[in-house]
Amino acid sequence: LFPYSRKGAMMDNRFATALVIACVLSLISTIYMAASIGTDFWYEYHTLSPAENVSEAGKSIWEEFGSEEADEKTYTDALFRCNGTVGLWRRCITVPKNPHWYSPPETDMTTNCISFSLSDQFMEKYIEPGNHNSGTDLNRTYLWRLQFLLPFVSLGLMCFGALIGLCACACRSLYPAIATGVLHFLAGLCTLGLVGCYVAGIELLHKKLPLPDDVKGEFGWSFCLACVSAPLQFMAAALFIWAARTNRKEFTLLKAYRVA
Repeated sequence: LFPYSRKGAMMDNRFATALVIACVLSLISTIYMAASIGTDFWYEYHTLSPAENVSEAGKSIWEEFGSEEADEKTYTDALFRCNGTVGLWRRCITVPKNPHWYSPPETDMTTNCISFSLSDQFMEKYIEPGNHNSGTDLNRTYLWRLQFLLPFVSLGLMCFGALIGLCACACRSLYPAIATGVLHFLAGLCTLGLVGCYVAGIELLHKKLPLPDDVKGEFGWSFCLACVSAPLQFMAAALFIWAARTNRKEFTLLKAYRVA
């Protein structure tokens, strides 16, 4: 029995290592996901000459951008002209610190951000942005709503999985870790869906409102954090499920051996 006991101890250490790695991956993915939700660099617009664009557009461009009545076309045009960035919750543009006394080539600029309200997140998108009479674009409408809801579903699933993991530790059993793994897998699917919805939404928007020739658009580091978070969640899920199932199998074999 002694050699088998030593082997069983070695197996237990292997499971413990897998669980520790899974917990670390889960923690990192949670931090990345929370950071991506809370920051405003999901998509960035880079204008070659933002000062000239501001001058040409007139002093009212940032006033229209911050207005509660600003429609999608209005604030998107401002994002194009003023080195804008877009997050899940806010949109930002770079404007002069003193717009009333601004004249090019002044370089004293600041970043102004406007938050999307809850009603903005569920507002209908139109076939022609800014034209309320053009009809509802269902594809863009539901993509926009999903990219708002999915990250919170993902975080909620991971937090619920963490609670189950704590209960498993209190019960001194690895079997509930299967549920933790399944929840992390579902969270990874939600994060992957979020990334897909955001990319599709941006592409559809740019088909309706093409980028000007002197404007370059690219995905920002907030978007990259979400992209990295998804595979971390899948890896954590795989380790949780593997450790729980294999430990259960080893325990069943050991129990049968003792009975024999």
